Amino acid sequence: MEHTAYDPFNARVVTTFEGQRVVYYRLSALQGLRSSPLDRLPYAIKILLESVLRQVDGHQITVDDVGRLANWNPQNPESLGEIPFKPARVVLQDFTGVPAVVDLATMRDYVAQAGHDPSQINPLIPVDLVIDHSVQVDAFGTPSAMTVNIDKEFERNNERYRLLKWAQGAFRNFRAIPPDTGIVHQVNLEYLASVVASVEGSDGRVLFPDSVVGTDSHTTMINGLGVLGWGVGGIEAEANMLGQPLYFVTPAVVGFKMTGTLKEGVTATDLALTVTNILRAHGVVGKFVEFFGPGVAQMGLADRATVANMAPEYGATMGYFPVDEETLLYLKQTGRDPQHVRLVEWYLKEQGLFRTAQSADPEYSEVIELDLSTVDASLAGPKRPQDRVNLSAMPKAFEDALAADTAQRGFGLSAADRQKQVPVQWEDGSQEILSQGAVVIAAITSCTNTSNPHVMIGAGLLAKKAVQRGLKVPRYVKTSLAPGSRVVTEYLRAAGLLSYLSSLGFEVVGYGCTTCIGNSGPLPNPVAQAISSNDMTVAAVLSGNRNFEGRVHPLVKANYLASPPLVVAYALAGTMRIDWSRDPLGQDREGRDVFLKDIWPSNTEIHEALAQALKPELFSQQYAQIYQANPLWNQLPEMQGDIYQWDAASTYIQKPPFFENMESPGSVIENARILALFGDSVTTDHISPAGNIALNSPAGRYLQEHGVEPKDFNSYGSRRGNHEVMMRGTFANIRIRNAMVPGTEGGFTQFIPTGDVLPIYDAAMRYQEAQTPLVVFAGKEYGTGSSRDWAAKGTKLLGVKAVIAQSFERIHRSNLVGMGVLPLQFAPGESWQSLGIKGDEQVTITLPHDLAPGAAVTVQLTSPDGTVKTFTTTARLDTPVDVEYYYNNGILQTVLNQIQ
Repeated sequence: MEHTAYDPFNARVVTTFEGQRVVYYRLSALQGLRSSPLDRLPYAIKILLESVLRQVDGHQITVDDVGRLANWNPQNPESLGEIPFKPARVVLQDFTGVPAVVDLATMRDYVAQAGHDPSQINPLIPVDLVIDHSVQVDAFGTPSAMTVNIDKEFERNNERYRLLKWAQGAFRNFRAIPPDTGIVHQVNLEYLASVVASVEGSDGRVLFPDSVVGTDSHTTMINGLGVLGWGVGGIEAEANMLGQPLYFVTPAVVGFKMTGTLKEGVTATDLALTVTNILRAHGVVGKFVEFFGPGVAQMGLADRATVANMAPEYGATMGYFPVDEETLLYLKQTGRDPQHVRLVEWYLKEQGLFRTAQSADPEYSEVIELDLSTVDASLAGPKRPQDRVNLSAMPKAFEDALAADTAQRGFGLSAADRQKQVPVQWEDGSQEILSQGAVVIAAITSCTNTSNPHVMIGAGLLAKKAVQRGLKVPRYVKTSLAPGSRVVTEYLRAAGLLSYLSSLGFEVVGYGCTTCIGNSGPLPNPVAQAISSNDMTVAAVLSGNRNFEGRVHPLVKANYLASPPLVVAYALAGTMRIDWSRDPLGQDREGRDVFLKDIWPSNTEIHEALAQALKPELFSQQYAQIYQANPLWNQLPEMQGDIYQWDAASTYIQKPPFFENMESPGSVIENARILALFGDSVTTDHISPAGNIALNSPAGRYLQEHGVEPKDFNSYGSRRGNHEVMMRGTFANIRIRNAMVPGTEGGFTQFIPTGDVLPIYDAAMRYQEAQTPLVVFAGKEYGTGSSRDWAAKGTKLLGVKAVIAQSFERIHRSNLVGMGVLPLQFAPGESWQSLGIKGDEQVTITLPHDLAPGAAVTVQLTSPDGTVKTFTTTARLDTPVDVEYYYNNGILQTVLNQIQ
């Protein structure tokens, strides 16, 4: 919304562009507030500054907010306090989008019951939901695979999709992009993002930089296009939609200077994994990273997007590439309107937001440098995306991982076990040998890489050369190709490469996240049986961004991220235990050894294929029909009305109880019990898994009690519209380890009053019956990973009042606050281990009466023998708004309180 009556900085400009009347708010009007030139501000800070300048209203965004941000100081930015940020738009994917719609529908019920107009609960800014997380790789390796998978997807998700179709009609400013169109971040990059946005004003179109927040952490991919954006929790996104600013502490900006160019044979994936390794080790949580230097000018847009996509893996709020000539070229290549491309260039140059070779480097909080020519081919794994391994070092690294203890992220196999081999007995009587380290999943998947034509064409060319030499993929390898948009299929087809990928089993299985989100589907029964019966340590290689434990497949313990060409190469090898420098992939038809170097495509070959196949018309044609392209979506019945008609029998969609208790949590959490003691790097996958629902888990039992057969369980991600499933799935990851029950793996704890070892959900319910509050203790980087709001929602519904950790990942900390759960941080050097906490203590947490951001909070522990121990923590309520949200029991309760 434009506030034309309030322009305290005299920044509003009315002019024309190519005969069209336009309005913008000039950043140069703020130069007088600064002692140094405005153009020395990082580009990302200037875009934030334009946002507060344009939307200053004296209430949610004040003149003081503008002045403080205009004086951004690279050395001490946090001293400026919090920034209110209202993005131009919101993007959702369906795993997080469904619960967001459920929450909005529940809020409409609450408002209607209070006698108010339910349509007050309505997005005030554009919201695009892309349905991309639900397709699963059930069928693979056959031409009919995609049809089978899409049919199953609609069978499983009919209720969820009908809810989303209702939302499309019930809410203004809300669009749903149908299933099997593409992955949200790739669709955002190729179609939704405008780089410069506009709204109708009183005397012309008001122009401003495009910006976005999304309910998926990899929203940062759009930073490669010069669009400010990052992932937030679904709770924060809902508040944004309803007109609440996003508040966050003014960030430091780390400048990442790139020089040189990538070597022959080194891909953008290798660069992204290298950057992730460097920045995660350096420490950039809560900071912006901005890329600059002559090396950036050499990078194509898709390569930039690949690096930006991985910002959650390196821990930054975002990894930003300012707009330059390459951005304009990409807009043209993807079929954007030529006049709009000219407008982007004109407006951003007017505002000093367009980077050229002559632009002065901004002043950054600190600078890291990387010579691109030093980047080598690499993978990351076997359990974390930041654990990069040079391709040449993989043989030793994998052997070390097999032998290393699980505490060192290894697999703890004895020398004898490391040599174990077992047969895979196929139904036709044939047999294969499965060794430790066998690759059983090879997936070209995820927006990180399928958005990048260079690596996708590279995979196709490698497949072509392999087929021409007569190489084949072992039968025990489950292969899949899940493009991030339909454009990818078309340019692979135009380049004549799709058929070669198909020949190796890389058939298109659908358009969605698939294996990267954990929707890898079942392994063939003979393979699954060989693994589970013999406790084999096998591997997946995927071109994704996440490889946390238990995410890809419950039977696959080792998971490696790699470029699409390397995915094909490892599929052909069938094992991680290959030394590419001396071991052949196989033999050709003449019996001659074929090595990886023999079939690896050159950059020249890739560029020639791209020039032949990649045309703007492909993008224009595919996106022209984006909302009507899926006939199964078009056939879904449409529900009408402002109020959603809940179905009490549904196991997918249920009305959550978040607004039943609107009382303040008070200032004392008294005599709480400890639910779990976790170590370092507990991810949101550990806290709220997205993948398989185990048969005998609390969630599995619930579904069976409600008439759902195990074959129809679907995944936790698809059940996020039902709080009954999701609270039972909280802390239910099969690989999570709770030190209160040593020697166990999975979501178990000790119910202290009786000593029983129970699933965490069952123990939490016993505590709730006794009206006993709960506390969770954890180590460093608690909540790493996806922006998964159910990791906070489930924690809340289990009765957890506080989480005490050594450090928190940014999004999860915000989500905890957004649900009214108190995040507390140990003092430096302290941990639950150093304090000797065993798990059987009672915990009392006392908040100061004048609770302020970052306040000291006293925690008292009482042991069973009566011994009392006290220590001091820091409240990770980082802003005054965080404090307000906490005392209101969450963000959405705050919004409802304002409506009444």
